[in-house]
Amino acid sequence: MKEVYLTQEGLDELRQRLDYLVRYLRGDVAKKLQHARELGDLSENAEYDAAKQEEGQVAQEIKDIEERIKNAVIIEKSGNHKVAMGNTVTIEYLGELEDGEDAVMQVQIVGETEADFSKGKISNESPLGKALIGKKSGDIAKFATQHSEEEYKILSIK
Repeated sequence: MKEVYLTQEGLDELRQRLDYLVRYLRGDVAKKLQHARELGDLSENAEYDAAKQEEGQVAQEIKDIEERIKNAVIIEKSGNHKVAMGNTVTIEYLGELEDGEDAVMQVQIVGETEADFSKGKISNESPLGKALIGKKSGDIAKFATQHSEEEYKILSIK
């Protein structure tokens, strides 16, 4: 597996999720399996089939998280001179807006695994992330979409 870029906060969240899966959810699934076995014939037991499927999903998620943690590279903030991974950037959209939309927003540049636009975290691999990296405050970041070219002015870097 390739390197997984994470902030320290993102790594901590992964560790918490892994702890929850191992300590609680895996045991809960084992109890469901035991209960389903006690119901009798496993060949036509929907509860057993559902519990086995959940067991597989939990095991896969544990494996995926352990792999991400093993390959984690912690993003260190590089200061506020140029945009880099880990920075929080205040940007202004320079295109046309719908009524009620705000032109100014704040985004943090994170690795692909940690990206969540609803939390203001964008991937360094996203078109906007790629356009921002290496730029300075006052620069214009441009990238093409299917329908147009997007432009954002960098207002500040933290």
